[in-house]
Amino acid sequence: MRLSRYFLPVLKENPADAKIASHQLMLRAGMIRQSAAGIYSWLPLGFKVLRMLENIVHEEQQRAGHIPMLMPTLQTADLWRESGRYEDYGEEMLRIKDRHGRDLLYGPTNEELITDIFRNSVNSYKELPLTLYHIQWKFRDEVRPRFGVMRGREFFMKDGYNFDLDEAGALHAYNRHLVSYLRTYERMGLKALPMRADTGPIGGDHSHEFLVLAETGESEVFYDSAVSELSLGERKIDFDDVAQCQGIFDEFTTPYARTDETHDAALFAKVPAERQRSARGIEVGQIFYFGTKYSDAMNARVSSPDGKPVPVHMGSHGIGVSRLIGALIEANHDERGIIWPEAVAPFRVGIVNLKQGGAETDAVCEQLYNGLQRGGLEPLYDDRETRAGAKFATMDLIGCPWRITVGPRGLKNGMVELTCRRSGESEEMSPEAALDRCAQIYREV
Repeated sequence: MRLSRYFLPVLKENPADAKIASHQLMLRAGMIRQSAAGIYSWLPLGFKVLRMLENIVHEEQQRAGHIPMLMPTLQTADLWRESGRYEDYGEEMLRIKDRHGRDLLYGPTNEELITDIFRNSVNSYKELPLTLYHIQWKFRDEVRPRFGVMRGREFFMKDGYNFDLDEAGALHAYNRHLVSYLRTYERMGLKALPMRADTGPIGGDHSHEFLVLAETGESEVFYDSAVSELSLGERKIDFDDVAQCQGIFDEFTTPYARTDETHDAALFAKVPAERQRSARGIEVGQIFYFGTKYSDAMNARVSSPDGKPVPVHMGSHGIGVSRLIGALIEANHDERGIIWPEAVAPFRVGIVNLKQGGAETDAVCEQLYNGLQRGGLEPLYDDRETRAGAKFATMDLIGCPWRITVGPRGLKNGMVELTCRRSGESEEMSPEAALDRCAQIYREV
């Protein structure tokens, strides 16, 4: 993309109402603009990142055997009355009447709707196990929306629902989701720790939250530092292998890690003192197993192997896709702006032309731009006729992981400058070598 043809309305100063780094930087980098309290328009740069994260979530969900679909934003209140949650959910639920006086709601979650779809479509245990998911906009009417996309009223979320014949099958689904979420976050360059959590209004017996450690996190967390050293890495996973998924679940959940709501001081005291940690965390996902809570209430049953109808065992599993962007920025920024991990950068390489209109600099920039495009590396070429300092500031602000600077002085020796945004280190090399180096970097991502 040529910056002269792109819509990137950056701001020089932090907006007065933005209190945390991610909110400030998303506004300054031209990623979002507020349209109402807690509701944002996603401008091209922000929308590009949102779609990149959505694609990673889709890929990992389908790798785990989960099936995508799409449910509406509006739901009938009758289903929620059937489950008993309509009156219990509270004022965070946006309740609506249509022109016929029918009660609707803007869905904050989809347990009732997916259970209704299931009970009208599946009759036999032979059609199980089944996990369906979608990624959709949701709404919760927060009393005090704040921190930008971290605690907005409208948000983009993946939620999935498993249906299994019995508890054993549902617990494997729970473990499978935990493993797939770990893979998802690692691909994004995030360290998200699974922590035992409260089930809240979803209900059920088992729940883990995934939290990214950050000073601006809304949750206080307590954990054994051993859990922060764990990684799936490159290991191959068979999501149908019950023992392997259980082993990974045990590996990542045996070390003490809990939110303040489930914190047990006596258990925490048994962790060796040198490994005891307390911090703040940003929730970026949560998984639940709630047994037959909804299938009992809504009569979602299948015939069992002995021919008797039995309620299915269920769980729900969510990832806050839009919230992830805020968490990524909170974990990856400095005083100059965002520092995207390579895997989720909206533009992977920035090109800065120090003499726009110069025959030699223009020619080399075009060579680099075309070469990076052919390599699928999505460059952003700052071809504006503006001062060099403004170009560098823009690249730093929006967080391109790598920058190639092309100027008359370097080209006298046939060299350009390749700079790493994260480390700040620069190296002079030929344009061809810069192309090869960028290609090598992204082959390793």
